[in-house]
Amino acid sequence: MVEHVREHPRLEKQHLTGERIPISLGTLTILQSLRESKAVDAIPLVIAFHCGDWIPEVAVSRLPDPWPCLTIQLGSGSSKYAKPFAEDNRLLDRLVEEASLHLKRPIAEVVLVGWSAGYGAIGQILGHEERRVNVSAVLLIDGLHTSYENGKPGPKESSLQTKSLQPYLAFARKAVDGKQCMMIVHSEIFPGTYASTTETADWLLQQLNLKRNAVLRWGPMKTQILGETLQESFVVRAFAGNSAPDHVDLLHALPDLLAEVISKR
Repeated sequence: MVEHVREHPRLEKQHLTGERIPISLGTLTILQSLRESKAVDAIPLVIAFHCGDWIPEVAVSRLPDPWPCLTIQLGSGSSKYAKPFAEDNRLLDRLVEEASLHLKRPIAEVVLVGWSAGYGAIGQILGHEERRVNVSAVLLIDGLHTSYENGKPGPKESSLQTKSLQPYLAFARKAVDGKQCMMIVHSEIFPGTYASTTETADWLLQQLNLKRNAVLRWGPMKTQILGETLQESFVVRAFAGNSAPDHVDLLHALPDLLAEVISKR
């Protein structure tokens, strides 16, 4: 389905000056402005799953101090993102170690970003509590799904399979306490065969005893925000739209969303 009620502007594709280094999983981007920095202090790293390559680069380039980013593209379906991290509890630690060697600086923290199917990797990472890497923030962009208990929605409130949602809930609790940051933004898309991002966000809010507040205002990239929950460093925003362009709108809002997440962490 495609609708034409709202404009669907897109970021202009840019090729920023810098290095793009393939590592064992994904590509590390070190912008020229970052490489020219004489600082040797520990630096944060953005790891973006299923967000393409150039959009995360644009996002980190617009931060007050440009960060390095690792982009990981593994194809369609959340299982492709979950599998490498499910099979190897130390994968994230090793990826960060590799990035640190190329940066010639220690990495103090990572911010995990997942659009659409990219959430699969983030769930596995959050479930590995023995990891050494400090995950300071998580940004889920229209991507947190699970199955229905009886294989289909409804008839009214759907019953969700929640085992796979537990790592996100545990991290959300820390964000509610102000210890880490978590932002979830979602559209109104209803897949039908598995739980929507609206339903999983509702489930998290119920578990946290938080409510949505109805709002109506413009968001980034001419999106429209319909609902919002703010509690310490935990943010949930509901956006209008149930079509494919609305899904992509939120990906192109990444520069604005990432800047907000980083400011709250």
